[in-house]
Amino acid sequence: MSANNIRLWTYSLPVAMMLLAPFNILASLGMDIYLPAVPAMPGILGTTPEMVQLTLTLYMIMLGVGQILFGPLSDRFGRRPVLIGGTVVFAAASFALAATSSTGLFVLLRLVQATGAAAVLVALFATIRDVYAERPESAVIYSLMNATLAFVPALGPIAGALVMGFWGWRAIFLALGIPTLILLVLVLPTWRETRLEKRGARGAGFGLVLKSPAFWTYTVGFGTAMGTFFVFFSTAPRVLIDGAGFSELGFSLAFATVALAMIVTTRFTKDFVARWGIPGSVVRGMAMLILGACLLAVGQLFLAPSLGSFVLPMWLIAVGIVFTTSVTANGALQEFGEVAGTAVALHFCIQSLIVGVIGTGFVIVLDGDTAWPLITYAAGMSTITLVALSWLRRRDLHLQTA
Repeated sequence: MSANNIRLWTYSLPVAMMLLAPFNILASLGMDIYLPAVPAMPGILGTTPEMVQLTLTLYMIMLGVGQILFGPLSDRFGRRPVLIGGTVVFAAASFALAATSSTGLFVLLRLVQATGAAAVLVALFATIRDVYAERPESAVIYSLMNATLAFVPALGPIAGALVMGFWGWRAIFLALGIPTLILLVLVLPTWRETRLEKRGARGAGFGLVLKSPAFWTYTVGFGTAMGTFFVFFSTAPRVLIDGAGFSELGFSLAFATVALAMIVTTRFTKDFVARWGIPGSVVRGMAMLILGACLLAVGQLFLAPSLGSFVLPMWLIAVGIVFTTSVTANGALQEFGEVAGTAVALHFCIQSLIVGVIGTGFVIVLDGDTAWPLITYAAGMSTITLVALSWLRRRDLHLQTA
């Protein structure tokens, strides 16, 4: 590998964050800012809640699956072209979404919008790896990126509710498209290509990764945690707005408290992980998901939909989600130093399929107007993860004593 072609950024950390963070936020905001409009969309589009659910599911799936496509493209053609192309596609789809009232076209455009977001995220994190992999700022930049992203679920629905309240649902998508184009114009002159030229091709190593029990165990754990949050925000608008009578803004504020619980937990996760290790952190995370599911079941059986019966148990689940997601990537990828890029792409692709396909299945098969999809997904998938962890631990002990 030759480094002669690379132009490492000389930007200070604050300037680098000003370049990087907005792309991360906008790509993720495409999901969260739209949530307050979800209960109204069946009436607006003249369709069913299941079709509107598909607009969430396709977005989530494509964010992960797109990495398999755009990762190799960014390696071949560069980070900058993929970033520009993804940004243009995301903005164009956002403007088109604001202009259509056709159900089929709306669903298709959400898929196109997510495709652009996937390209943006791939180029963004590939650039971060290129620039910071060998530099001491690496831990700081990743920490800041994750902290920035944690605010999106907290602020996105509130922003969406305010925009929708003042200007209507179409303005939500204009609020995604316009800043994206402005960002592209401002950043394009300063975003340098960082891709390294490779001397030779190397096998992708898909088979090596997919044969690893640890990879599957921790990837399923990650999908369990993220899927629980996905099922929560898929059902929360219907439970809280339709069932409990919350306003769009009231729902967004309640939703934000769950994201805030995740942000606060992140502040203390480093110490907990150092004490418990990777398996111990996942075990405790899964236990909190199961306990939270039990509290949700009590609320569903004996209480009316409310902040106390639906949102407060999610605070406990939010802590479990953070404990799990903070270590599962390391657990899944620790065997693959030579094919880390491939392993990362597969890890996020598979977890997005778990989240999108299985999570959506629970929402559709069970009553999405209740907490049952969330209860059964959190409890069921957590149990599967704990069983897999137990088997993996016994396997490792057997290998050590053999």
